Amino acid sequence: MYSKINTCILQGLNGYTIEVETDLSRGLPVFNIVGLPDTSIKESKERVRTAIKNSGFEFPLSRITVNLAPANLKKEGSQLDLAIALGILQAMGVVNDSNYRATAFIGELSLDGRLNPIEGVLPMVISMRKSNIKKCIVPYDNRDEASIVEDIEIIPIKNLNQVIKFLNKEEKIFPYKSPNTFSQDEEEQFDMDFSDIKGQEGLKRALEVAAAGAHNMLIIGPPGAGKTMAARRLPTILPKLSFEEAVEVTKIYSVAGLLKSKALIRQRPFRAPHHTASPTSLIGGGRIPKPGEVSLAHNGVLFLDEIPEFKKDVLEVLRQPMEDGIVTISRVNATLTYPSKFMMIASMNPCPCGYYGDPYHECTCSQNSIDRYLGKLSNPLLDRIDIHIEVLPVDYKDLKGEKNLETSEDIRARVGRARQIQLDRYKKGNIYSNSQLGPRDIKKYCKLNKEAENILKAAFKKYRFSARTYNKVLKVSRTIADLDGEDLMLEKHILEAVRYRSLDNKYWG
Repeated sequence: MYSKINTCILQGLNGYTIEVETDLSRGLPVFNIVGLPDTSIKESKERVRTAIKNSGFEFPLSRITVNLAPANLKKEGSQLDLAIALGILQAMGVVNDSNYRATAFIGELSLDGRLNPIEGVLPMVISMRKSNIKKCIVPYDNRDEASIVEDIEIIPIKNLNQVIKFLNKEEKIFPYKSPNTFSQDEEEQFDMDFSDIKGQEGLKRALEVAAAGAHNMLIIGPPGAGKTMAARRLPTILPKLSFEEAVEVTKIYSVAGLLKSKALIRQRPFRAPHHTASPTSLIGGGRIPKPGEVSLAHNGVLFLDEIPEFKKDVLEVLRQPMEDGIVTISRVNATLTYPSKFMMIASMNPCPCGYYGDPYHECTCSQNSIDRYLGKLSNPLLDRIDIHIEVLPVDYKDLKGEKNLETSEDIRARVGRARQIQLDRYKKGNIYSNSQLGPRDIKKYCKLNKEAENILKAAFKKYRFSARTYNKVLKVSRTIADLDGEDLMLEKHILEAVRYRSLDNKYWG
């Protein structure tokens, strides 16, 4: 007796349809699973056997062969339990012998037959839709996540008995539709606001420019100047996630097992790993590579507080994902690629004691210790950070001032207008913000008037900019011009952009 059931496996964010072929034949009772299964799938034999018995069915005393096709793909994950159990039950005649070619079965079995929630349901369902699967049977607790994909029927199931009754048409279960619809008009709730920041107008302006063009940024200043406070408020001025961006982020969190009860992530991620983080936790890894912090910050912000305290090898692994927007992790078992388009915001003190250049405190560091401290950031990494801004302690009059400060909503409106200008300008290419411009795009879209060109030429010679820094200045100038609604980049735009790179000579010259 033979049966065939569809299920799915994940490799990174890509899902692949797997045909679970089951054959029951005469011979000594033995249960074999073939087709490159990993340990978790081999262990499913005991889960499936016990779940079938505890659901009130006799486990067949036959020679059972389960083939996971195609055989050349490595299979990993407990989500194949349900398909294996149903394959056996269909071959026994317990489940109606119908054609389930357009249906996929995903779920992990408990020993009592319950279906446990699994990781990675959303990317699986999206992949199944591309494979012409019309209906997905999923664990009940994964129903909201799976139903994000609208043009595929999601049937939420609580246990093995229920799915058998559903397939035998003894119980009717309607396709699940999530009550949580996505809308960009929804109000986002934040516990913090830019109006909380007293003084530091230069820092707030730099953060606005960074948000408008999705630029990386380094904040240098003494302890207590407000670096971390300002950086943590950056998500409040970033544009709202589009539906496509929200799905991308949700897929990553689903694979990482961090989705919890959320159906769809609706706010841009803000990740702030501790400085003791390892290269693997930042980039991703493991036997079957899982996403790291750079991927969990996709379409959002990666904040590195006190960046010189991170180990140098940890910082250097950031260079490739910052440049390419993807990270490729190679292991013996798999080579997987995850997206990593994030804004990196870093903060640091100007010296080990923190008070170099502070008008109110005396620095106690020697020049050698300052040089060693600043030397923890390599020039190639600094070159990939578009905006460098120095902050000083806040004056007492600013702290006690009662003037009305701009709210995050005010700044976000300007940032949104600038981002929309960029989306309209680059709609024919695969570019969403000025930070993604390549050399050819810069030549095409970053037009200067004569005076601005002369200023940039003088700055290039004075500050000894590298070619990458030169391009960064042009991209930041393009963003500043967009905030002003100007098509041509003027002198004031170039001057502000150059000011955001003038610290290179002061600290690393």
